Amino acid sequence: MTASPFQRFIPFLAVLGSVTALGFGTSWAKQVLFPAVGAQGTTAVRVGLSAVLMLLLWRPWRWRLSRTDAKAIACYGVALGAMNLMFYMSLRTLPFGLAVAIEFSGPLAVAIWSSRRAVDFVWVALAMAGLGMLLPLGLNGSALDPMGVFYALAAAVFWALYIVFGKRAGHLHAGHTVSLGLMVAAMVVVPVGVVHAGAALFTPTVLLVGLAVAAISSAIPISLEMMALKRLPKEAFGIMISMEPAVAAVLAMGLLGEHLSFNQWLAIGLIVSASMGTAVTAGSSKPVAREPAAA
Repeated sequence: MTASPFQRFIPFLAVLGSVTALGFGTSWAKQVLFPAVGAQGTTAVRVGLSAVLMLLLWRPWRWRLSRTDAKAIACYGVALGAMNLMFYMSLRTLPFGLAVAIEFSGPLAVAIWSSRRAVDFVWVALAMAGLGMLLPLGLNGSALDPMGVFYALAAAVFWALYIVFGKRAGHLHAGHTVSLGLMVAAMVVVPVGVVHAGAALFTPTVLLVGLAVAAISSAIPISLEMMALKRLPKEAFGIMISMEPAVAAVLAMGLLGEHLSFNQWLAIGLIVSASMGTAVTAGSSKPVAREPAAA
């Protein structure tokens, strides 16, 4: 039976909803949790409570796990935890949209490295041009904080590792991988948050807001992305998810009052274009296993 126009539009709405929810949750965390428990505490609350939600939702103990898969999920979880921690550390001094744009260099590098075709040099050039407009290299008078950029680049590296290790466990159910991966990630970041924020981490207000942030920025986006992946080719999903830096910048402008310059918007546009181009041309290359949705 032919799908109705609305049914064909559902995957797009799911991806847009995922990106928007993730951006809204992160903006809320930066606005409310940062002043109370700092970037480290915010990461601990978000990842820790996301792990609890995912464990309750998917109950991964129902599935058997081999030793090889357990090692892959452990590495995946460590990368996931470190990625979240580095990203939130970058948000202390960088606008949300720019931090996401810099972080996107991680999955871009993985996609291009796995292909190595001539057309990919076009996407490399676009991405490098965009990053060059953002990075404080002393050549363009950029006002971005060097340490913030360092943390965003570190998040990009861990995002790349997250994808690599996620693909090694790609034959497992996504809910199995994500729930156990978040549990490992929580083991990495929660101690850091406790050391930094102490008892403030366990106040009712912080836990209540943290639970809402965990649901909005983890449980909802992961569920929506899994819905979209069932209905979309991977390259189409990649094109849509590439909207994230732009959506983050728009949300940050409305929710956080973070206004970007023309050059910064142009840099985001170049990085989004590189990501979309990589997703489009990936359709003609050898298929690869889908990585689980990012937390």
